[in-house]
Amino acid sequence: MGARRTLHATSCYDTCVSTNKFMRGVVMSRTPLILVHGNPESAAIWGPLIGELDRADAIPLSPPGFGSPTPRSFDSSMTAYRDWLASQLELFRAPVDLVGHDWGGIHVATLAISRPDLIRSWASDALGVFAPDYVWHGRAQVWQQVGPGEASVQEIWGGDMEQRLAVTSSLGVTGRMAERVAAAMDPEMGRAVLKLLRSARQPAMAEEGQLLPRAARRPGLALIALDDFGRASGTLEQHEWAARQAGAKLAHLAGVGHWWPEETPAPVAEALTKFWAELPDPA
Repeated sequence: MGARRTLHATSCYDTCVSTNKFMRGVVMSRTPLILVHGNPESAAIWGPLIGELDRADAIPLSPPGFGSPTPRSFDSSMTAYRDWLASQLELFRAPVDLVGHDWGGIHVATLAISRPDLIRSWASDALGVFAPDYVWHGRAQVWQQVGPGEASVQEIWGGDMEQRLAVTSSLGVTGRMAERVAAAMDPEMGRAVLKLLRSARQPAMAEEGQLLPRAARRPGLALIALDDFGRASGTLEQHEWAARQAGAKLAHLAGVGHWWPEETPAPVAEALTKFWAELPDPA
């Protein structure tokens, strides 16, 4: 990890500026905004949210295997992704505002627990997975099994574009979001999914959840998508429990589902803007 010092920033719009602006001594007018996506996504999902926030300077980071190459020595575990994210944030001259969706939200939370010095604030839509009674959704439980997991990954990530679009449709992804997600799905991502989910078998998540009070060292926001009917990242009660443990504010987002970065970015942008407005100005 220490030898890998390049920032994996993927632009969502042609208007996004170079990350060099934040790392070469240029005076910043506001706190850098860093976005981390999940599974099976790419950084392209952030385009609509960036537009709603009017933050062309926002920097999406693609975790290894999920839109950026996986280093040979990278083991794709939950801990490895936490350390990868820390290594990227260490490149900035100032603490950042960090936002994560799906597994990106899990990476954000574990970073907030372990490296509060790198962030001004954090926001996650996946805190429910840290509750002591959280149970992984059915597909994740398959990926956690040797044999059935490999077969599932081959079916989901091993097909052509038409087959991958069918998979995204089965996940409830529609429109442009479906095309963006399907385009990023490849066997490398599938291999990363197996390793990541197997590192997160219970009781790993419950044990990490015991550390949530450490995340309270920086302001946090729990983004709770009330229309996330699959509840892949936990029930309403599990999200609220984890938010209390982490000292995070709650944003109950009515009419917002799991795929909000594409489908309903406006309510999330409003919640984030209000949250950031209440924070102290960067020094």
